[in-house]
Amino acid sequence: MIRDAATTLRAAAGLALAAAVSLGLARFSYALLLPPMRADLGWSYLTAGAMNTVNAAGYLIGALLAPRWLARHDARALLLAGSAATALLLAAHGAVRGEAALFTLRLLSGVASAAVFISGGLLAARLGFGASIGSASTATVSPGLVLGIYYSGTGAGIVASAAIVPAATALPVAHAWQWAWLALAAAALLATAVMTRATRRIASSDPAAGSGAKFRWHRFAFGLAGYMMFGLGYIGYMTFVVTLLREQGLSSAQIVGFYMLLGAGVVASSWIWAGMLQRFRGGESLALLNALLALATLLPVLSAHPATVFASGALFGAVFLSLVASTTALVRHNLPPSAWPGGIAAFTIVFAAGQIVGPSAVGWLADGPGGLARGFVCSAAVLALGSLLAWRQKPLPAA
Repeated sequence: MIRDAATTLRAAAGLALAAAVSLGLARFSYALLLPPMRADLGWSYLTAGAMNTVNAAGYLIGALLAPRWLARHDARALLLAGSAATALLLAAHGAVRGEAALFTLRLLSGVASAAVFISGGLLAARLGFGASIGSASTATVSPGLVLGIYYSGTGAGIVASAAIVPAATALPVAHAWQWAWLALAAAALLATAVMTRATRRIASSDPAAGSGAKFRWHRFAFGLAGYMMFGLGYIGYMTFVVTLLREQGLSSAQIVGFYMLLGAGVVASSWIWAGMLQRFRGGESLALLNALLALATLLPVLSAHPATVFASGALFGAVFLSLVASTTALVRHNLPPSAWPGGIAAFTIVFAAGQIVGPSAVGWLADGPGGLARGFVCSAAVLALGSLLAWRQKPLPAA
């Protein structure tokens, strides 16, 4: 039994590299890149935020296409192809400086990231449910822990970004931020190679997956609405928090430490919330985590003291990817395996829709009176609303 559990945990860790690439390296690294890119290219906050808005639009396109891709292709093949494409697109970021080219690359990397994240989440859900790994059974590990490990991979990507980006942007060359993109691409390619080997024994399909069950959106209306508020609210923090801390006078070393602590919190979150994700069948987990995220978003506005800032990063990191995991758990608890691809894609769609609005909205607010602080307060209010909506999501009646 111990041997089976160890095999499952290794497979989950291999899948976690998909989250590291799709979110940690391809998206959340941008918060560290934004200040040097904005200074070098003369962007307004609105333009800087629009880069993440376009990335989220690409993510939405990928989420809309994912069910069709998964119906036609092996989930692991889609995972690896999307991860390799993401790495190549990150490399292309380092070869251009024009706004139009960067907007296009952010869009395309969003599409590829969605393919990676959704297929990885589906494989993690099946792995936790008891799909086979070679000849081993995976039933010895909590499904909540398997999901938590998968999503916590984003934290590893954030930590890697915090190590890579500041070092690359400090190089004594013109447009040093381009070298940071190239270094991120190299890290993504390495992660893809390791992922290929680590996931080779994971079953990509499940015997129940072909029964044709449909996901009915209205039955998850409050959960979907609460998750959209999460997408709208959290992305402003992840886009602009480094810029806010620079404006508040924190040193580069403190900011790197903050971002590494945030990433470490994401990694730890898989163990912190695993029991809760396994226990609650309705929107309770989504509601609680949205509320905690609202608090974390407010903390750096209330005080620029390093202790408060680090508490914000630790809390935010320990919560926000587990909130994503809570929606996969909600789908897994309430639907048959055949409906999981549609359910995971539906939550990803509303998540992406919220992210489209969030960065530009916060950037627009930051360009006016009150600056970034006002944008963060509005983000916290949206997250609090998401908590209230999610609390109303009840478990579906047992079939």
